[in-house]
Amino acid sequence: MRRAVFILALALWPTLAQAGLTEQQIGQVGFDPPADAHLPLSLQFTDFGGHQVSIRQAIGGRPTLLIPADFTCQQICGPALTIASSALQQTGLAPGRDYKLIVIGIDPRDTIDDARRFTRGQIGEKGTSVLTGSREAVAALLGAIGYHTERDSSRDAIAHPAAFATVAPDGRIVRTLSSLALQPRDLRLALLEAGNGSIGGLSGRIALLCYGFDAVHGIYTRRIAVILQILGISTVAIMGALIGLMLVRSRRRGASA
Repeated sequence: MRRAVFILALALWPTLAQAGLTEQQIGQVGFDPPADAHLPLSLQFTDFGGHQVSIRQAIGGRPTLLIPADFTCQQICGPALTIASSALQQTGLAPGRDYKLIVIGIDPRDTIDDARRFTRGQIGEKGTSVLTGSREAVAALLGAIGYHTERDSSRDAIAHPAAFATVAPDGRIVRTLSSLALQPRDLRLALLEAGNGSIGGLSGRIALLCYGFDAVHGIYTRRIAVILQILGISTVAIMGALIGLMLVRSRRRGASA
């Protein structure tokens, strides 16, 4: 995932360079979760209502899409949220029941009003938490998941990865996905994987068997060998059922004669 984010940083290099960031600073921007990375579930943030909410409460025992965002970002974050909202609507999964959505501010200076303006008309309220936090809470969360940013003091802005993460109910980071190249199928599969078979029914579990995650490109690709195995097993089962039915009919005919 870090490679994909770095490629995006190169695409934005003229803008970032003019903003006063060095190539070395841009190289530090990325989303590189440590092995077995977990969100710190006890960390407290503030929701739209001004209430203190822990990460555990925001996840609510559901697979979760985590969107780190700069609520005053004028370039990447707005389009990324639009893409995520559209992709979620096309997954066929129900917010609140099948998954949770957490949009969390990466700039502790952002206010609840900034968060409201940023998300207004973009996302639904059901199953969604939009959170702001203290400098310590934000730093602890981003550090735990390997989400690296750089502050551009000359323009009072933050350079940050264009990436989301899916999270298991226990807070474990399952997958990281490019926010500007997000496809509904990949998001659905990432949430199904984060749910570990608890959502999506039988069709979802079969889909996970048939697809594998390509970490280099951040997408799910077909596992041809597994598909062929499933088709082969299905064919054998159908043939066995037909043979059994033929034997039963043959015995019934013999008995009636």
